[in-house]
Amino acid sequence: MINGGGGRTPGGWLARVRRRLRWRPGGRPRPNPGEEEPSGPAPARPRTSPSYVQRAATRTDVVPRGLLIASEWSWRLILVAIALLAIAYVLIKLGVVVVPVLIAILITALLEPLTNLLARAGVRRSIAAGITLLLLIVVILGLLALVGQQIALGYRGLAKQVVGGVEEIRVWLVRGPFHVSEGDINRSIQSLRRALSTNQLTQGALQITTTLAHVVAGTFIALFSTFFFLFQGNRIWRFVLHLFPRAAQEDADGAARRGWVSLTAYVRATVLVALVDAVGITIVAVVLRVPFALPIGVLVFLGAFIPIVGATLSGAVAVVVALVARGPLIALLMLAGVLLVQQIEAHLLQPFLMGRFVRLHPLAILLAIAAGGYLAGIVGALFAVPTVAVLNGVVRHLAEDARSRRDAAIRAGPPAAGG
Repeated sequence: MINGGGGRTPGGWLARVRRRLRWRPGGRPRPNPGEEEPSGPAPARPRTSPSYVQRAATRTDVVPRGLLIASEWSWRLILVAIALLAIAYVLIKLGVVVVPVLIAILITALLEPLTNLLARAGVRRSIAAGITLLLLIVVILGLLALVGQQIALGYRGLAKQVVGGVEEIRVWLVRGPFHVSEGDINRSIQSLRRALSTNQLTQGALQITTTLAHVVAGTFIALFSTFFFLFQGNRIWRFVLHLFPRAAQEDADGAARRGWVSLTAYVRATVLVALVDAVGITIVAVVLRVPFALPIGVLVFLGAFIPIVGATLSGAVAVVVALVARGPLIALLMLAGVLLVQQIEAHLLQPFLMGRFVRLHPLAILLAIAAGGYLAGIVGALFAVPTVAVLNGVVRHLAEDARSRRDAAIRAGPPAAGG
């Protein structure tokens, strides 16, 4: 008798029972009548390994999905943070070598166009790099010579002005709104003399000697590195690029070149801003007849490479020199001139140059300087913004590259069936 719809017949039911009875509990089928029983261990039944989704679904039965994702992100971020801290520790310990190399990279970003121009004019690359470096040395030595000459000529007059300025400040402290007593001033002077004792002066001299040795060695490393970066920069980069996995070399090369463009734009913009600050404050100092106008301008130029902090410190030095040498009125006028120049630079040059070529938000600059200064002092503050500029260029390149690939895939459409 046939059951309707299911195809279940008495013969089919008996066949299923026979198949089930042929399997033993150990997993080995029973032999058919007339066959010998196979020897050896029972064959293992094939098992399929659970996929990642199945394992994740099993874990989410015990751990909430949000906590699971957060934990996996956390341990990966911890590993990345540990690696970055280890790299930063090594770089700080090798600061005597690393800092000159980083300075050489900044100088190379500034001087490379001149070397390329000489090379296109038919000059050999090595000679072009040597000429560029020689011009840099001549300019630096010329500035130092002018600064030293002005300091040597105005030292005696400044010494008298300093004595008169200090006496004027003392009288103002006694008779002014603060009403400081003579005893307080004398005690402060005695404390300053004790602070400048012989032992401390000796220790300071030893530290200065060590610092000068580091400066001389760092200058040699920076000049040597700059020459080879200008001469064989592409060859050095190709060597570094081969250290990356082959699949990542194309992306790494494109990102690095975009970062180099951002660094070059940052260095040029910073030099232009520093030059405007230095010239403006020097003109103010000359008009007000403040001594050491040229050294003040050089200090302002160098300080401008440390954004925000450097301009403030160099301007403060200019105001202090004006106060000591010419009195409070000239110091106030000098302060007004410094603030005027810095406002022009902050509201006209910085937005136009930094915003257009480097594309860094002021908040990013401030946070980078704060983090760099906390981790590595003045050196960290000096290289914080260039590092952020390079990272900004790299990230933008990678994001644009990923977006272009995604758009190309969308335009290409889904693959044809069977293709």
